[in-house]
Formats: sequence, structure tokens, C-alpha cells
Amino acid sequence: MLSRSEGDEALNAASEIIESNGVSKETLANAYYLRGNAYRQNGNVRMALNSYLESMELDPDGPAAEAYRHIQELLDFYNKDYYNP
Repeated sequence: MLSRSEGDEALNAASEIIESNGVSKETLANAYYLRGNAYRQNGNVRMALNSYLESMELDPDGPAAEAYRHIQELLDFYNKDYYNP
């Protein structure tokens, strides 16, 4: 869904999995990761970071850790020449 720019549908699907009972820890971590991707695609970086953190708590070595790190690097980036003419 995300690859077809259907972020809202992916967000709803991931949220349904997260709210359901009886899913495995791995499935739940993946759902949080996918929900983070959907939030990021929709432009909600704060919620994306929160979802990645939830996924990282369940699976510290999963893909959410790298996604979180990439967003943090983008947020920390600034152009020194722009600020110091």
C-alpha cells in the first residue's frame, strides 16, 4: 500500500493490527514499523518517530531502528554556511 501512495489505508491497516489481540511480538513490531512508514509518508514525522520507537522496544534489531536513525539525521542536519555567512 505504501508503494502505491496509499498512506491512509496503510495507516489504518497497521493500526488495526496493533489494536488486535493475540498477535505475535514480531507481528506487532512490524505493524508499528509499517505505521511509522505510513505516518512519515503522510508528513507526520513526530508520529512516525513514536511508532518507530514502539517497534524498537519490541524488536531492537529490526528495521525501525535504522528508519528512526535516518529521520533523526535529517532533523539534525543544518547548513553551517547558511547560518554563518
